Amino acid sequence: MTRRISIIIPLLVLLFACGNEPGEAAIEQGISQQNTLQGGREQEQGISQQGMSQQGSAQYDPDRVAFHEDKWRWIYIDAGIPSQLAQRVIASALEGPDFIIELLALMGQDPYLYILVDKENVLPIDYEPDDLVSLRAGSFRISRNDLSLRSMAIDALEEMARAAAADGITLTVGSSYRSGTYQAEVYQRWVNQLGQTEADRISARPGHSQHQLGLVVDFVPIDPSFADTPASRWLLENASRYGWSLSYPEGLEHITGYSYESWHYRYVGKDLAALIDNYFDGIQHYALKLIQAWMHQNQGY
Repeated sequence: MTRRISIIIPLLVLLFACGNEPGEAAIEQGISQQNTLQGGREQEQGISQQGMSQQGSAQYDPDRVAFHEDKWRWIYIDAGIPSQLAQRVIASALEGPDFIIELLALMGQDPYLYILVDKENVLPIDYEPDDLVSLRAGSFRISRNDLSLRSMAIDALEEMARAAAADGITLTVGSSYRSGTYQAEVYQRWVNQLGQTEADRISARPGHSQHQLGLVVDFVPIDPSFADTPASRWLLENASRYGWSLSYPEGLEHITGYSYESWHYRYVGKDLAALIDNYFDGIQHYALKLIQAWMHQNQGY
């Protein structure tokens, strides 16, 4: 509870600071380009300072813009958010409270919905959700009888599968929760088969797999051919409406660390799925990175 309060307080301050003035001129002011990241990392961001040279531009509150810059500049950079997406978030945060309100709603939910698990961020090897439930075929099918998910993910999966079935699409789950120990076995099999470099492109090391959250499903077939199926096309169009998000999109291996996995969907909840779509072009990784960076900057509150 203390951690939740420490996150919400600075957000409330930022919400209050947004005010009601038009944000277009403030957006043009932008955020200064930064080349140096905290911890010694360097990254060029295209979030440039454009000034207020246009005649007739709307008045703005310099204090509000300065507050926004101080609170968010390093967040965008630390999260590695591309400039065009960063400007979208800047626009929302300066023009009105919607983005902040959406973040506040997320902070009050189960933190495992938005926790970042990737090649740099690890779960304890012995972490296991305490509400795992065995999967039983319903509106969706299962390819094995030893699959399980967290209860809220099962409810969301059933809701999504019913909607898909109404459109003539059958969803079949081939993989779900994996313990850290089991993930170690999976990873080692890929290393033995492909070598470590290639294995790291398609399999997570133990503790680094989203599957350990109990919020992830792999739909069948678990291979590149899934991308060409009606189920894949339906999911791309509809999954986020039910709180599911594609974790490893095509062409973003340099961002996510993993090759395209058209079959791998993570349950993040409807609120976060909408935020991912509305502000981050459907790219889950960017949204989770921004949330992590924001929490990191405000952990001292």
